[in-house]
Amino acid sequence: MAVFSPDSWTLLQSSLVFAACAVVIGVLGTRLTRIVDQLADRTGLGEAIAGAVLLGASTSLSGAVLSVTAAWKGHAELSVSNALGGIAVQTLFLAVADIFYRRANLEHAAASAPNMLQNALLMSLLAIILLAPTLPDVTVWGVHPVTPILFCLYIYGIKLVKGARLQPMWNPSITRETRDDVPEDEDATPALPRLVIEFLILISTMGFAGWILEPAASNIAARTGLGQTIVGVLFTATSTSLPELVTSIAAVRRGALTLAVGGIVGGNAFDTLFTAASDIAYRDGSIYHAMSEQAVFWVSLSLVMTSFLMMGLIRRQEQGLGGIGAESVALIVVYGLGVGRLFIS
Repeated sequence: MAVFSPDSWTLLQSSLVFAACAVVIGVLGTRLTRIVDQLADRTGLGEAIAGAVLLGASTSLSGAVLSVTAAWKGHAELSVSNALGGIAVQTLFLAVADIFYRRANLEHAAASAPNMLQNALLMSLLAIILLAPTLPDVTVWGVHPVTPILFCLYIYGIKLVKGARLQPMWNPSITRETRDDVPEDEDATPALPRLVIEFLILISTMGFAGWILEPAASNIAARTGLGQTIVGVLFTATSTSLPELVTSIAAVRRGALTLAVGGIVGGNAFDTLFTAASDIAYRDGSIYHAMSEQAVFWVSLSLVMTSFLMMGLIRRQEQGLGGIGAESVALIVVYGLGVGRLFIS
């Protein structure tokens, strides 16, 4: 029964398992968008919170399982590069979603106080991860003090995002292209219990796919000689981020623009917790101090890309180059340069 023993998988078998899991994650992610959009209406959470917590966390589940599993097995480089590489590629997906939204620049149409706050939260979390390797390599029960700080900051930030939706202290100027978070007709939405059950089934299946992805990715890294950072950033991060791509495009096509941006940015904020969870699972000390130079580079790149996105939300360029904003073009260029650096360093 060698097929069920990951250590004995050949490169071909590992690649086939990897591809199959990626397809499963992508297909289920499409259905997940509609479920979360309807849950946002049924529960009254709104698209920004639902995007950040429900959509962001659930589409990130497969990546979280992969990172924690890799950390538990001592593969710190794969664990961190998967988590942090996913943030960069998911930010890139917003530029892709912008291409599919032809009416106006996505950053213009989806500008809102909650989305701005989610960007600020993400930048704070990334900055703390970037700071962690410079701090003393001290752990308590194998966990670095930065880890609980990340969890607490995330919870606090989500509370701020919720407050910004319920009692905003400022609002973007309303234009003809601005798309508000307007709930669907309740009669056209399935009952809440049905939505919750389907949501749980989808995220459980995606989490299982992420668990299977880890040994396949480790085998590919070992048998091709590409290294765990390249495999983590380009292959596992992209494949486990497929739900973000399909859900953001699906949300844009549904007109749920706040959900599209909130799902990506909120998912990115949740992804920073991969590193915190991986630090708990990593038993050889602080995972932040096991971060390679490449991993630190991708944190920095993600921070730059997030700042570009935030500038786009503030600037609100209505029409841009070929229908997308200048900031979206910048995201594509910066990510491309980052990928190029993987192969020349």
